[in-house]
Amino acid sequence: MEHRRSFPDVLAGGIFVLIGGAFVVGSLGYELGTPLRMGPGAFPLLVGAIVAALGLGIVVKGLVAGEMIAFGTIPWRAVAVIVLALMFFGFTVRGLGFVPTSAVTALLTTLAGKHVRPLTAVVVAAGLTVASTLIFVVGLQLRIPLWGPWLGF
Repeated sequence: MEHRRSFPDVLAGGIFVLIGGAFVVGSLGYELGTPLRMGPGAFPLLVGAIVAALGLGIVVKGLVAGEMIAFGTIPWRAVAVIVLALMFFGFTVRGLGFVPTSAVTALLTTLAGKHVRPLTAVVVAAGLTVASTLIFVVGLQLRIPLWGPWLGF
């Protein structure tokens, strides 16, 4: 019987173990309480332990019965455009305002794909801008100006 190892499964499982472990370690700084009267550290401890256990299971599966998955080429152009778009949002949202910054960010991330037509990108960006404005500014009532001082509004 041939044992195949799956590097993506081992890597993903390891990341889950690290994140779960971080939650467990972080929760130990809070009072755990008792099972009937749980303290603020009980929930993160439980969630961290579950995430770490699931990650360990993924690591074992990857080592014992992994699937051979070949990685394709990394789309560096798309990665760079998405990172730049997110940086643009972070640096300009207060100056330009939520609506124009969201529109430009959505347009850039949509155009990161190779096979996206410009008209499709504009429609998707408009839809995402309207949806994000309704969700974050109207629904969640975040205190972000719709139009920023850089635009003279």
